[in-house]
Amino acid sequence: MKNIRSFRLLSLFILMLISLTGFSQKKSGGMTLYTVRNEMGKDPKATLKQVADLGFKYIEAVDYQDGKFYGMAPDEFKSYLKTLGLTPISVHMGSMTTENADKLIADVKAAGFKYFIAPVPPMGMFKFDPKTRSISMDDDVEKLANILDTIARKAHAAGLEFLYHNHHFEFEANKNGIVPIDYLLEHLDPKYVNFQMDLYWVTKAGVDPVAYFKKYPGRFKIWHVKDMDSQERFAPVGQGKIDFKRILDNKKLSGMKYYIVEQDQTFDGMKPFEALKLSKEGLKKFGFN
Repeated sequence: MKNIRSFRLLSLFILMLISLTGFSQKKSGGMTLYTVRNEMGKDPKATLKQVADLGFKYIEAVDYQDGKFYGMAPDEFKSYLKTLGLTPISVHMGSMTTENADKLIADVKAAGFKYFIAPVPPMGMFKFDPKTRSISMDDDVEKLANILDTIARKAHAAGLEFLYHNHHFEFEANKNGIVPIDYLLEHLDPKYVNFQMDLYWVTKAGVDPVAYFKKYPGRFKIWHVKDMDSQERFAPVGQGKIDFKRILDNKKLSGMKYYIVEQDQTFDGMKPFEALKLSKEGLKKFGFN
């Protein structure tokens, strides 16, 4: 009887431990905190807890100001994520320059991230007009490549991997007849610079992601996974027209190591966390794991 009681107590303790540590739920995939940027601005720790509760395994950050990630020092941010069972994988650094790169890289490293990402052409080479919502990119692609190469070598020396994230405009020929994304892929050394492919924006550009995997194998280390609805708006994974199964079948060819769910905006009353839940279901349907 004593042994049975001890076994029951031990079993209860193990179940409680599993519940507290989150091991009862198999975690998979990642998400970018850009999707819940408004929630992160109000209560970052509570929002991160919700992200962890959805079963995501790793996160991508997008907010860095005054040496802090979402108001937390790099070591505090890293420690808090660890308590939630979340891994910091990548960070978008739109403020990067060749001058401030060393400081940014040091803080990114201290926070535990692996990938240091340029989300748009840095140092004034990209402009967005909020009134017209128009986007323009500097035509000097050689200058852009040199900037990215300089920063990427700094990141490499610190043990980080550098990626460039695309939108649709990099796939459009500029006034000199150069397709920026092709120029970057062909002129930047894969030892130092690789790419985060945003599957929505590639589709928006009218380009086949798989064709790029075949032409530039192994260069696309992270994917942003988001769908496109019938109006070409952002949609949860599986709620639109992108053939993720075909793309996923070419995962090895692309070089993809991580996939990250993103939804820049939600529509028709849908909340960001609702979109994330739907995307989680869609990921499973297509075979992401």
